[in-house]
Amino acid sequence: MSKVTWKAGTFLYPIPAVMVSCGTMEKSNIITVAWTGIINTNPAMVYISVRPSRYSYNIIKEQGEFVINLTTKDLAFATDWCGVQTGAKKDKFKEMKLTKEKGKFVNCPMIKESPVSVECKVKEIKELGSHSMFIAEVLAINADDKYIDKNGAFDISKCDLIAYSNGNYYSLGKKVGKFGFSVQKKKKRYKK
Repeated sequence: MSKVTWKAGTFLYPIPAVMVSCGTMEKSNIITVAWTGIINTNPAMVYISVRPSRYSYNIIKEQGEFVINLTTKDLAFATDWCGVQTGAKKDKFKEMKLTKEKGKFVNCPMIKESPVSVECKVKEIKELGSHSMFIAEVLAINADDKYIDKNGAFDISKCDLIAYSNGNYYSLGKKVGKFGFSVQKKKKRYKK
């Protein structure tokens, strides 16, 4: 096997494809973001990176909060559409028939159809060049109860989440292991 070297670029795939809601219940917007992730455990912190030219950029900067809504196979069309249309000209909730749901800690609406909505408060903005990184504290995680199992745990395998990779959307496959399975005793090892 031989590797080919390309010029430096953004090729750390796959990454989550999420819809970020911002604004207020009355005047809201949705921006699709693929550059997002976890950056700290205690306190729980995440980030989203947004181009300053995007309509949602100033809304998030001025309001200082947003909601990360995980996306599913059923939401793939809306996820893409909300990423290529501008909220300056279209009501994305209305156009995609998405339901606004009131957050508990932020004024931004959550997307009811999303299996998980993460309420976030901006703590810092890092201007990096083409994008600015909004570093935020997680205030609450809201999970649809239909994905909670009988033990009270969230069963992510039932969500049909999607990821983004090199210009395409993919549904996530089946579980192939769990944390620590590589060091478990042989008879208790995780089976595919």
